[in-house]
Amino acid sequence: MGGTDTEGSGVSQREDTTAPMTHRQIMEALSGLLLGMFVAILSSTIVSNALPQIISDLGGGQSAYTWVVTASLLAMTATTPLWGKLSDLFSKKLLVQVALIIYVLGSAAAGLAQSSGMLIACRVVQGIGVGGLSALAQIVMAAMIAPRERGRYSGYLGATFAVATVGGPLLGGVITDTDWLGWRWCFYVGVPFAVIALIVLQKTLKLPVVRREGVKVDWTGAFFITAAVSLLLVWVTFAGDKYDWISWQTAVMVGGAVALGALFLAVESRASEPIIPLRLFRNPTIALSSVASLFVGVAMFGGTVFFSQYFQLARGESPTMSGVLTIPMIAGLFVSSTASGLIITRTGRWKAWLVAGGALLTAGLGLLGTIQYDTDYWRVALFMALMGLGIGMMMQNLVLCTQNQVSPEDLGAASSVVTFFRSLGGAMGVSALGAVLGTRVTGYVKDGLAELGPEGAALGHGGTGGGGIPDLDALPGPLRTVIEGAYGQGIADVFLYAAPLAVVAWVLTLFIKEVPLRTARAGTGASASGALASDAESSKASASGAEPVAASAASSRSRAS
Repeated sequence: MGGTDTEGSGVSQREDTTAPMTHRQIMEALSGLLLGMFVAILSSTIVSNALPQIISDLGGGQSAYTWVVTASLLAMTATTPLWGKLSDLFSKKLLVQVALIIYVLGSAAAGLAQSSGMLIACRVVQGIGVGGLSALAQIVMAAMIAPRERGRYSGYLGATFAVATVGGPLLGGVITDTDWLGWRWCFYVGVPFAVIALIVLQKTLKLPVVRREGVKVDWTGAFFITAAVSLLLVWVTFAGDKYDWISWQTAVMVGGAVALGALFLAVESRASEPIIPLRLFRNPTIALSSVASLFVGVAMFGGTVFFSQYFQLARGESPTMSGVLTIPMIAGLFVSSTASGLIITRTGRWKAWLVAGGALLTAGLGLLGTIQYDTDYWRVALFMALMGLGIGMMMQNLVLCTQNQVSPEDLGAASSVVTFFRSLGGAMGVSALGAVLGTRVTGYVKDGLAELGPEGAALGHGGTGGGGIPDLDALPGPLRTVIEGAYGQGIADVFLYAAPLAVVAWVLTLFIKEVPLRTARAGTGASASGALASDAESSKASASGAEPVAASAASSRSRAS
């Protein structure tokens, strides 16, 4: 499938690549990409159970804890549209390798951090690399595989995400609990795997290279969207802690973010190669999928971040056991993403999975809002599994239905738009919910100490203030119970606040119109544009009682053979 594109009238022309790839060829091509994704996700999740120890050693508090996570999400969010646009202009393979190198450098530097501020800065570098890998994984897959067949391989991507997500906290817990290693090795351990990923990518990933002359990246638009997102996240992180939600600081920051957003829209409307083509949002599927992804991101990232605090600070578990206890959520995500991908490939239908996923996600978050520090674990496990099932059904399929709606030249931008909104939701969710958690825990601790009477006042005066991450083993029994109860209730509140957002995502999926998945690959040049028109006709035929899905299934079987 090698070959080079030539340029004609400013529009890239690809060689004839209509011959379908076999399953083996696709898996060989995807092997390095999946390994790169595994390394990035592993390095992200490996610190989740180590964070309480990391922040304690570096002398940070709940705000630092939140920002270590948020900094990576912020950089990931802000750069995702840029990576997507670059993939429409330059070599996708080279961009994947560059993103992986950036992430490795950020990881190595994070392992050397001597303060929470330095760690946060290194996490920004990591996030830039993750933004590239997250966006490019979907884009490269779309360039090789037709939407109808992509569900199967999206399931593999979801499975990789699930395995790395559960493997990261487990490995991070073991490393943190091993005296001769320590938490810094959570950042170093991924480096050799990343080197292997780079080698495998070089040997196995072969894509047609797009060369477009005279095209400039919209750096002005990139600046304004980065500034707007950053200011918004700074506001939600410190609101309710450093200043009130309704205050002059809020007015300045929100007003500034709105102004920067307006400038971004003005720039994008005039740019010849916008970071996010605004015309994409005229398509209802893309618009609805993007907003739904925003709310899915809150649940997806919030869950993985706050579960580690729940098990370690509310239930007193070790970092290793904290990873083990989150397996039900990851198992649900693994099963639903893999199964939904395989079934979507067979049937060509995807909407039912989105709707069911939204319902399960809402139910899981709502039930998690009822937990306490001493809730039976089997109940918590069941609620986590429901949440994981919902995320797995929605995460990849929102991208899939968007890719099915766009022409080849917009594939990168459209894919990155959905990923961008998911990352934005995650970043804002972690920031806002982290601020809520800090406020709630402080209030619950005060209430708990007050219930203890004079003894509680003495314990509280003994050094529990300051907003730091507590060392439960060093606390006297009564105070430890108060702290565990405060974190249990506070984290339950966080999930309860996230549940209405899942409801919004679910409602949005009800309005997304199902269009049968195309059988033409995005990389097939002009034929893809014809496929779009053909799919529109198929959609109309479906509404009048015809069976385009059956025809599509027959085509899929012939391609597979």
